[in-house]
Amino acid sequence: MRTRSMGLALFSGLALLISACSSSATPSPSASAVATASAPATPAPSVEATASVPASVGPSANPTAQWKVGVVTDVGTLDDKNFNQFSFEGAEKGAADIGAASPTPIVPKDASEYASDIQLLIGQKYNIIVTVGFNLSAETTKAAKANPNVWFVGVDQSPICVDETGALDTTFACKGTAATLLPNYVSLKFAEDQAGYLAGIVAASVSKTGRVGAIGGINLVPPVVRYIQGFELGAKSVSSTVVVKTGYVSTSDFGKAFNDPATGKTYAKQFITSNKVDVLFQVAGKTGNGVLDAACAAKIVGLGVDVDQYDSYPVDQACILTSAEKHLSNAVEASIKAIAGNTAKAGDNTFDATNDGIGVSSFHGQTVPADLQGKLDAAIAAMKAGTLKTCPDKCGTP
Repeated sequence: MRTRSMGLALFSGLALLISACSSSATPSPSASAVATASAPATPAPSVEATASVPASVGPSANPTAQWKVGVVTDVGTLDDKNFNQFSFEGAEKGAADIGAASPTPIVPKDASEYASDIQLLIGQKYNIIVTVGFNLSAETTKAAKANPNVWFVGVDQSPICVDETGALDTTFACKGTAATLLPNYVSLKFAEDQAGYLAGIVAASVSKTGRVGAIGGINLVPPVVRYIQGFELGAKSVSSTVVVKTGYVSTSDFGKAFNDPATGKTYAKQFITSNKVDVLFQVAGKTGNGVLDAACAAKIVGLGVDVDQYDSYPVDQACILTSAEKHLSNAVEASIKAIAGNTAKAGDNTFDATNDGIGVSSFHGQTVPADLQGKLDAAIAAMKAGTLKTCPDKCGTP
């Protein structure tokens, strides 16, 4: 997610915002509260962890102990049809899989409550704590260091830079290896280039002009760049003559990049006019909601990101055909099962086509070519086989 050279200023900007393009729906902040929700059943993911961690972590060291699963979401609501909701649904399924009670969710009122909400669950003896979104990376890193007998699952996170002891390092010397020093921190990453590739196939297949576009929030965030790189390759796989136009809302301002729908709409309006695209993919969080607004206003096809934005951003249902998805629920469920089975791998765990970690949502309200689903199925099969290149050599670098 981050390179060391970005420095503390970049960390501060990112910590206030969303990972890559998380929380695409506009949140409705609520008071910090313990809430409950139910989740529809979905197929279990076909993922197996590849390494084990010390048995001294969690109840595996004490067979008579019971697993207790808690979730600290990002600011917003539990039923946001986005990162909070689908991560919690995965925790519900994972808890059921291992015979634990239904997980307890806490929804922070604002970012100042991240640490105290995590500590609340620790104080109540929860031993698997899921934290949702990049914004909680720093507090999750600190909590994992301070509580080695508690498991932490960080959704769309990568352990923040640590020192030789595993403590959070805001100087970005990064002399420690988080996967070794924090064996109780399982971070969930996603193959954005694969999801972007599928979106590119859709874009090129439905375009009537042969001109499609993608707008990212900022080019300093590798997952954003990977989405767009995959999108371009996917579109070109359909037709070598398709024109793919790309742009970034900002190259320095994270607020404008990810948290400013008005700026996103203005930027996208100009982008559509100058590039004459008839399909537009957004990879810019809440700013990207403005991009979708502009796509709808121009009566062109909009493609969402991370979750099915037809549901998470219903104001633009008229033009949202599909979305490139991170299968958050599957990833969280698989991680909880791996922890209970003592097969969890500390550090970055990547979810991709091989473990049902990515995909595209169902098509909504628009006619698509009869062979489109076949193209998507073939691409996913090739991804699983490892025969399809979905990112350039400098993957994640603009």
